Amino acid sequence: MSAISAERLAETFVHVADTLVDDFDLIDFLTVVTERAAELAGSSASGLLLSDENAHLQFMAASTESARIVELFQVQRLEGPCQDCFREGRAVREAELEKAAARWPQFAPLAVSAGFHSVHAFPMRHQQTVIGALNLFDTDPRVFSDADAHLLQALADVATIGLLQERTIRHGELLTEQLQRALNSRITIEQAKGALSQLHAVTPDTAFEMLRAYSRRHHYRLTDVADAVLHDRASHPELTAATRSR
Repeated sequence: MSAISAERLAETFVHVADTLVDDFDLIDFLTVVTERAAELAGSSASGLLLSDENAHLQFMAASTESARIVELFQVQRLEGPCQDCFREGRAVREAELEKAAARWPQFAPLAVSAGFHSVHAFPMRHQQTVIGALNLFDTDPRVFSDADAHLLQALADVATIGLLQERTIRHGELLTEQLQRALNSRITIEQAKGALSQLHAVTPDTAFEMLRAYSRRHHYRLTDVADAVLHDRASHPELTAATRSR
């Protein structure tokens, strides 16, 4: 993390902590958390899972499509570093995934086949409450220093506090309800991402960046634009016109 300036680090923590805004967009917020975590760690990718009302982890955000696929596998198979991290409430580290088949017989081979060779998971927690896990993937075997691990855990903690304060102060609603709505929004966004990917013949990562950039440029909620892509394409021709440049 020595390549990251002190100013960038401070900006990241301020941005992640600031959820008390009128146009707060949960999915965009969680995506930013994964992107900033990967950047600060110098990792290849990052993903984030949150617990639903049944205490089951659900996919919420990832910095790349390959990380999304690996995270979804953890959700479906109930196996992997995020699952262990969430259940135990502590960081989980695996520097060499090629040697982790005994630990995660299904997850480890899949992660390696996706190009990842080490993984670190940090609990999304506040005091005794654990609401999810933040995963960092690297394409080479890697062990974070204690200082780096402490910093990444602090980022996960600040993001958790941001989520809890947004729920408590602005809406006063149950966390499980907020997360369920976020899950519904994520499904809509994934479907819209697939539609744009096919429409413009681009990768899912590029399609998501198109969707998010358009939403930010016009000050629309990401979920609202995703829903329009699926049900009212004519309302956003700049984004959905088939003649748009690749």
